[in-house]
Amino acid sequence: MVNVKMNNDYLLKNLRNVPDFPIPGIQFKDVSTLYKNPKCLKIMVNELYDLYKDKGITKVVGIESRGFVVGAALAVKLGAGFVMCRKPGKLPAETRKESYMKEYGKDTIEIHSDAIDEKDVVLLHDDLLATGGSMKAAYNLVRQFNPKKIYINFIIELTIEGLNGRAVFDKDVEMTTLLKI
Repeated sequence: MVNVKMNNDYLLKNLRNVPDFPIPGIQFKDVSTLYKNPKCLKIMVNELYDLYKDKGITKVVGIESRGFVVGAALAVKLGAGFVMCRKPGKLPAETRKESYMKEYGKDTIEIHSDAIDEKDVVLLHDDLLATGGSMKAAYNLVRQFNPKKIYINFIIELTIEGLNGRAVFDKDVEMTTLLKI
């Protein structure tokens, strides 16, 4: 498992922390402040491009919904297609589904059945790694398509005791993060 830790000071300074959201005791890391700042957005896309430009990425899969922002921009820069991984009922054509457990119940994600094939090299992207549940489900879902290779990326990895999102993935999964906090 690859562990890239860039921790760009400018990104860290512009990341908003929202106390007690969505429930008391949670310190929510709000990436919308990074998205609205053109310099931050450019830094993130350029750093990710540098990490993946030589990996042969043909599809970037963004996890709903914050994974769509940088994922789509990165896909354009890489010359790759962009695939949306969404909650049930949001995609109009035939889908494949994967369910996973969250702290407060079960959830499901979907991808169009024709979104990925065996020739693809896929980069899964989302904003934040905490427990790893949604990304593990997305990873399992993409594996059903038998692509050549799957990479995983997050903007932020939370290293708070008890979360350990990396632990849900096999050691050979190549995963990078831009910020580790």
